[in-house]
Amino acid sequence: MTRVKRGNVSRKRHKKVLNMTKGFRGAASLLFRTANQQNMKALRYSYANRRKKKRDFRRLWIARVNAAIRRYGINYSEFMYDLKNSTIQLNRKVLAQLSICDPEAFLQIVLKIKKA
Repeated sequence: MTRVKRGNVSRKRHKKVLNMTKGFRGAASLLFRTANQQNMKALRYSYANRRKKKRDFRRLWIARVNAAIRRYGINYSEFMYDLKNSTIQLNRKVLAQLSICDPEAFLQIVLKIKKA
């Protein structure tokens, strides 16, 4: 039977993992076994946090719209209910941006919803 040399295969695999863990602290970027464990953990966290980011941004937009709307004596749930019933179709992200960047336009939306 012929001899199989596997040195370059495992070296490539080790180098790939160690390149992915550059910048990690201590042994997590130097030793293969530790680096491999930290790399797998980092990949799990990145997968989960790509989904968590969407939740976090939605919470941020809701908090911003709520803070902006309370100046005009309306609470968030009433505002969103009236917004759904009106002809205005703006999402939370756009409403949050308007409340920060263009308060006059946001006020016009609030007044239009109050009338209806």
